[in-house]
Amino acid sequence: MAFAIGIKGVTVGHSTNQTGGTGCTVVLVPGGAVASLDVRGGAPGTRETDLLSPYSSVGEPHAVVLTGGSAFGLAAADGVVTYLEEQGYGYQTPFGRVPLVAAAVIYDLGLGQAHARPRAEDGYRAAAGASSLVEEGCVGVGTGATVGKVLGEEGWMKSGFAAAQLCLPSGVTVAAFTVVNAFGDVLAEDGSVLAGARLEPGGGEPGPAPSCFLDTHAYLLTLADHPRFNSRMEHTTLSVVVTDARLTKTECSQVARMAHDGLARAVSPVHTPVDGDAVFVLSAGARGSSVFQLGAAAADVVAAGIRRAVRLAEGSHGVPALQDL
Repeated sequence: MAFAIGIKGVTVGHSTNQTGGTGCTVVLVPGGAVASLDVRGGAPGTRETDLLSPYSSVGEPHAVVLTGGSAFGLAAADGVVTYLEEQGYGYQTPFGRVPLVAAAVIYDLGLGQAHARPRAEDGYRAAAGASSLVEEGCVGVGTGATVGKVLGEEGWMKSGFAAAQLCLPSGVTVAAFTVVNAFGDVLAEDGSVLAGARLEPGGGEPGPAPSCFLDTHAYLLTLADHPRFNSRMEHTTLSVVVTDARLTKTECSQVARMAHDGLARAVSPVHTPVDGDAVFVLSAGARGSSVFQLGAAAADVVAAGIRRAVRLAEGSHGVPALQDL
C-alpha cells in the first residue's frame, strides 16, 4: 500500500531485507529542515541527535534515518550522508558541504537472522529510492518490528511501519512516519487491545482476557518483579513528524513533546525503561500556524500511524499479525 506525502520537498525511501528480518527507512528533506526531538524511552539508540537540541547552534538535518539492527544499524546513516553529498546537499562549511543526518534504531535481532542488519549500502539504497509515495507495512525499518513482548517470543505479534497525515483548516499539513516495536500492547481507538501479547487458548497467565490478548498494563499491576524488567533493552517506537508550518527549533521541541501523547494513547505501557521511544519533528515549510494546534495534530497522526502499523502488518518468521488472527 502506498501513502502520498502532502508536503513538498519531503520524500521517504526504504531498504528491506525480508530474509534477514530487518531494514531501514529514510525521511529525506534535502534542502534542510528546522528540527528537534523528544526522547521519552529509557533505552534509546541514536546518532547525531544532539545537534537537534535547542541549545545547539546547528540543527537543520537533511535526513532522518529509522533503522533496524540495533546499534549496528546506525551504520545505515553513513550511506545517506554519501548519497546527499553526491547530490550536492549539506551544511555549507568553508571546505565543503556536510550533510547532517540524524538516526534512531529499533532492536529487531530476534526476528529472522540476528547477524543481518542494515549497513551503509542499505541507507544509500533507501535514500536513492526515496519518493513522495511511501510503501507501508512490513517494509524498511518495519520489516522486523514486533509488539507485545511481556510473555516472551511465544506471545509476540508482528507490527510494521506506517504513515498518517492531517491537513488543517489553515492549509498546514502534518504527517507522521512511525515504526512500532513496543514492549507493550497497541491500543485501538476505544482503548481495547488491538495487538499485543497473545494468550494461548486456556492459558494460565493472570489478567483479563476478553479476547486472545493479555492486557499487559493490567498484568503488570499484579507483579512486583518480572524477568523482562530492566534487563532486556529490545523495544522502541519511533516517529518522524513533518510539517510545512514554519517553526523554530524550540517550537519543534515543544511539538515533539506534545506528539508523545499519541504514543501514550496508542501504546500501553509506553516510555518504559526497556523502550527507546523517540519523536522527531521537522519543519519543512513557511506556513503560519499555532504550536498548540500543531502539537495536537502531531499527537493525532502519531497515534493513527501506530494503529495503522499493526493493521497493515503481515505475519513473518513464524510471528502472526493482526490480520492472521
